[in-house]
Amino acid sequence: MSNKAFYLTTPIYYVNDAPHIGHAYTTVAGDVLTRWHRQKGEQVWFLTGTDEHGQKVMRTAEANGSDPQSWADRLVKSAWIPTWGKLNIANDDFIRTTEDRHMDRVQHFLQGLKDSGHIYEGKYEGPYCVGCEEFKLAGDLLDGATPDEKLCPTHSKPVELLSETNWFFKLSAFAQPLIEHYKANPSACEPASARNEVLSFLEGGVSDLSISRSSFDWGIPVPWDTKQVVYVWFDALLNYATAVGIGDDPNSEGGKKFAQTWPADVHLVGKDILRFHAVIWPAMLMAAGIPVPKKVFAHGWLLVGGEKMSKSKLTGIAPSDITDFFGVDAFRYYFLRSIPFGTDGSFSWEDMVARYTSELANDFGNLASRSIAMIEKYCDGKVPQPAAEPKVAEAAQKAGEISDERICALDFQGGILAILDFCKVVNGYVTEQAPWVLAKDPANKAELEKVLYTTVESLRILAVLFYPVMPETCEKLWEALGAKILGPIGDQKISEVAAWGQLPAGVQVSRGDVLFPRLPEPENA
Repeated sequence: MSNKAFYLTTPIYYVNDAPHIGHAYTTVAGDVLTRWHRQKGEQVWFLTGTDEHGQKVMRTAEANGSDPQSWADRLVKSAWIPTWGKLNIANDDFIRTTEDRHMDRVQHFLQGLKDSGHIYEGKYEGPYCVGCEEFKLAGDLLDGATPDEKLCPTHSKPVELLSETNWFFKLSAFAQPLIEHYKANPSACEPASARNEVLSFLEGGVSDLSISRSSFDWGIPVPWDTKQVVYVWFDALLNYATAVGIGDDPNSEGGKKFAQTWPADVHLVGKDILRFHAVIWPAMLMAAGIPVPKKVFAHGWLLVGGEKMSKSKLTGIAPSDITDFFGVDAFRYYFLRSIPFGTDGSFSWEDMVARYTSELANDFGNLASRSIAMIEKYCDGKVPQPAAEPKVAEAAQKAGEISDERICALDFQGGILAILDFCKVVNGYVTEQAPWVLAKDPANKAELEKVLYTTVESLRILAVLFYPVMPETCEKLWEALGAKILGPIGDQKISEVAAWGQLPAGVQVSRGDVLFPRLPEPENA
């Protein structure tokens, strides 16, 4: 078996403000996928972090009466790391672009490109959006309030006209190799709409890229020209490789880590930063002779009132605004279940209330509470003898197979719905068998115990399948089922979950807290 780890990254997020639910959406998706791969028995490495250089961060810090480093330090400590902790994000590493390990490796990589002839000096003149930290094409801009004013289509704010002597990367040399790469490996850029956008962009002609800035100094110094700093995106994209030791001696700790993790299996990104990740980033790697990532997956935007989630447009909602009301696991569940990953989706408080009540509280939570209550009432709180119920066992096998296939393909909604369908099968089975009626006649004891075992064994399966999505809730259910006798829930293998009869007879169940409590009435109700 290969010792290559499944390596997944989120974008690294700007520290110009605290995280909103758009950031959380991407990070939760990465967490669910990596937890799932861990339960497939794979080695996993999950990276997230913060992008702390560039003009946007510098200006935000100055506007708040701070220097950029102090501003970044404060936000990372007070907002970013605590938010991921509260959302139960099990990342293996957190990279900051102001760390020495990152900056040293960026300079080493850049010097290598310069030495191999991929970088040259030139003059850049054109529009630049500080919010995107991106050089813009004139055709991409919107008209502003005056004939001369042009707006960024993402931020609806005026772009700035730059004129600087900079260092350029020969990006144009890699347009055709990238076209050939994506046509030969369509799964390298998904969904299909994203791949088509990238191919269209590449086939339209690609200009060389300015990769340094001389008008400010908040960034990594260009190693051979320290009056300039590395363009923030050229710096930031390298985090995926600097975090795992790119350029280190193969026999060193960093070099061994790089060999174990690279190439990255999945870069999760928002669609607004697709071109950076599917054009510039693989071109940089090609120039250095390093394998390109296996997949860049661009998900859609979370929308509020039709607007992309953004602090600059006052549509940014803090994750705590939702988790304080619904709970963390309901937050994790809702966004991946309600929105097909890869398309835009609108957040609706009313829709979240409806799904919480119907799917989590009624379908899943109520099944758990009433099943455990019946075992306590009719079986002295002990799991009955294992018994086979072919229809339910077949549905469990199907749920395990479909959810595995779909979640590994980043179809989180499809995977969750396959698990939820199994939950509905079990609920239907309980209603049909009516164990509370069977219990009225002692002659039905064997049949009653068969029904109750089928139900509690199904809950074991549901707990394992839902665990990557709702880890805290499923830990509670695992404990209530007495399933700790089988080992930690995180160690249960997806491939083995549907093997029937794993919960042994005689295990004591216990009614714990309600998994999904009734929601409080809104304050203005």
